[in-house]
Amino acid sequence: MATLTKRDLVVQISEKTGIVQSQVLGVVQATLDHIVDAVARGENVELRNFGVLEVRLTKPRIGRNPNKPGSEVPIPARATVKFKAGKIMRERVLKLTTSMKRVGTKKVKQ
Repeated sequence: MATLTKRDLVVQISEKTGIVQSQVLGVVQATLDHIVDAVARGENVELRNFGVLEVRLTKPRIGRNPNKPGSEVPIPARATVKFKAGKIMRERVLKLTTSMKRVGTKKVKQ
C-alpha cells in the first residue's frame, strides 16, 4: 500500500481545482495548524464524515524493564490523542477487508 503525503494531497487538490500549488499548500498547512492548536488546547476536533480527534488522559501504570524483570518503573498519566473514524470512512475502509484478505492469503501461499 502506498502512503499519501501532504505533498501528494497538495498536488491532487491543485490539479482538481486549478489553484496554484503554493496557495493550496498554504490552505492545507493552515488547516493542519488549526487542528494541532485545538488539540493542544485539549479540544476535540470533529470533522464530519472523516472522524474525531479526541484528547484523552491515560491511566498511570507500572511498567517493567525486560532486562531487569524484577524492577518496576512507574509510568505517569499523560495526554494522548485518539482518532475515531467517521461513518463514511469506516464504511469505505471496511470494503478493503476482503481485498486485503485475498492479498494476505496469496502471500502466504507463495
